Amino acid sequence: MADAAGRLPVLRTYKLYVGGAFPRTESGRTYLVSGAAGEPLANACRASRKDLRDAVRAARAAAPGWAGRTAMNRGQILYRVAEVLEGRADQFVAEVMAAEGVRVGEARAIVGRAVDRWVWYAGWTDKISQVLGAANPVAAPYFNFTIPEPTGVVGAVAPERSSLLGLVSRLAPVLAGGNVAVVLASESRPLPSITLAEVLATSDVPGGVVNILTGQRRELVPVLASHEDVDALDGWGIPDGLRTAAETAAADSVKRVARRPAGVGDAEFDWLDDRAAERPEWIASFLEAKTVWHPIGV
Repeated sequence: MADAAGRLPVLRTYKLYVGGAFPRTESGRTYLVSGAAGEPLANACRASRKDLRDAVRAARAAAPGWAGRTAMNRGQILYRVAEVLEGRADQFVAEVMAAEGVRVGEARAIVGRAVDRWVWYAGWTDKISQVLGAANPVAAPYFNFTIPEPTGVVGAVAPERSSLLGLVSRLAPVLAGGNVAVVLASESRPLPSITLAEVLATSDVPGGVVNILTGQRRELVPVLASHEDVDALDGWGIPDGLRTAAETAAADSVKRVARRPAGVGDAEFDWLDDRAAERPEWIASFLEAKTVWHPIGV
């Protein structure tokens, strides 16, 4: 239907976010994204298995540099993400309203909480090692230290229902711990995640540290879970019908797996609840403990 100026609307086709760039899917496939009321909003790329493998390769290349940055510097970058997101708050409010069918007040609360959540996890970047690290007593003339280190490449299946705040709540702790991420965005509500990718691309986050794919979960989740170069799997948003097979595939390749709390479904979880969604344990879910021995006096 034409607008008041007589122009016909042309739906935008959103791209993927891989390696700091915005490529189209190599398959050329797209799918229609509709709003909560059923109105067409845009087209999104339907990522292929090759797109996912490219994203994992980009994440692996970026992993040493991100893990090697100081915790303070990673925190500064996450603070910058929060600043840029806040500067585009009106756009996010409009997209959350269209995607999730909420009123403007609730959409503003969701976007505001997403900004605050980036800030909260940014503050933990230089504190988590003090909480999880330890100097261990030993019955020998040695120092013994336990130090947390990032696991590496984390494959994250974002919550389906909370397209922005749920994604931020799962992605921020991964980055705060020094990990890199390959994210499968909400399948039915992907637009806020792609706009978040634009924020990440302009917020000093190095290319490849975060890679965001849109598409069908039944096609991409098995590939992500079984990929040998993915070190950990955040399975929060994996559909129940795929969960057992995905966790089995992850176990076959010895991945660390983070799951939803027992008895908690994606539809019931309140992402606006800070006490539930802001937890240092979620940073620890993707950290490994390294123990170092050193002789005393040497």
